[in-house]
Amino acid sequence: MLNNWYTMTWEEIGALVAAGMDTVILPVGATEQHGPHLGCGMDAEIAARLSHDVAEATGAALLPTLPFGCSIGHSNRWPGTIALQPKTLIDVVKDIGDWVHASGFRRLFLINGHVTNEAPLRCALEMLRAQHDDLMVALINTMDVSERVNTAHSEDGIDWHANAAETALMMALSPHMLRADRIQVADDPDRTEDCVFAHPVNRTSANGVTGHPSRATREQGERLYAWMVEDLAALVRKGMTETPPLPHSYFQSCQAAHGKP
Repeated sequence: MLNNWYTMTWEEIGALVAAGMDTVILPVGATEQHGPHLGCGMDAEIAARLSHDVAEATGAALLPTLPFGCSIGHSNRWPGTIALQPKTLIDVVKDIGDWVHASGFRRLFLINGHVTNEAPLRCALEMLRAQHDDLMVALINTMDVSERVNTAHSEDGIDWHANAAETALMMALSPHMLRADRIQVADDPDRTEDCVFAHPVNRTSANGVTGHPSRATREQGERLYAWMVEDLAALVRKGMTETPPLPHSYFQSCQAAHGKP
């Protein structure tokens, strides 16, 4: 059963909490150029599809997908990117988490479909758990849910983007996001292997791609996605029963902890 926040009434959401479900999933994607062969919403598409299937498998509540992310590294060279500043993404996710907590949920999974969302999302996580003593927040990148998923994503480049893995996933899941006639001309190598600095994409890629989408097959995408669903669902199920290693309150002062007045 899918507990879809977007379609549920307030009574149904309240009943879900009353029945003991305290877990919610927030998919976070991006809207950015993905080379000449993939739609700009690819990261949001993966985050949304994966979160939907995992929520359905685990019973966790599913929040609407956040389609914009921290994509400022893609520059203005190619049209299509709509980017949030890191501080904006932090504030948006912090606000969402506050309202999730107010609705009675105590476990929040941030499912991130875009690599450079990670730092702002981590900041939001820190702020949420510092404010809400009984809220646990997990940040999981779709491309890092397990070792096998990470390995599959980086087979054709460490600094990959719109590569074979992402292309294969779209072949399997959302072919409407794919321009098949442009795949063979989209390959562009990873130029960052010996770099000390983190350069924006306009200085590392000729066409917005890093990797070899021409190597992708639908079968590869189906296998990779099955791994992603299986491995992320296992993490969510584990988190749904986790308790903090120690029961100490965040707000307990140093003096009180050591028995001082």
